[in-house]
Amino acid sequence: MVIDRMLDTARKGPLFLKQPEIADVVLNALRDGERKFQRYALHSFVVMPNHVHLLVTPTVVATKWLAPMKGFTAYQANRILGRQGAFWQSESYDHLVRSETEFQRIRRYIELNPVKAGLVATAEEFRWSSARAA
Repeated sequence: MVIDRMLDTARKGPLFLKQPEIADVVLNALRDGERKFQRYALHSFVVMPNHVHLLVTPTVVATKWLAPMKGFTAYQANRILGRQGAFWQSESYDHLVRSETEFQRIRRYIELNPVKAGLVATAEEFRWSSARAA
């Protein structure tokens, strides 16, 4: 996707998620969404410097988990940054996965995102990815 390539190669604009402390906040919130709150099964994820990719099977509607997660992480990130205001863009993109083949393709796409963006040589090297945990 063109927009993904633009995000992956962006060197300007907000790159707040590049800061380890903020990426950790997001990563911990993603894991809590699955383990603590049981809002989804988290299959694959990557926290890139300026965006996040997720592959989840939700157990509740997206508005019950996405908005709370964005709100919590925005509050924590803004606290760390010493700023106020919007942290996340208001839009998100979701897609219904229709087959195991598509599921695996999306999983690979997500986990290879840091490699394609030139951040690491192998997916497993990227600290904020499910590839590292695998």
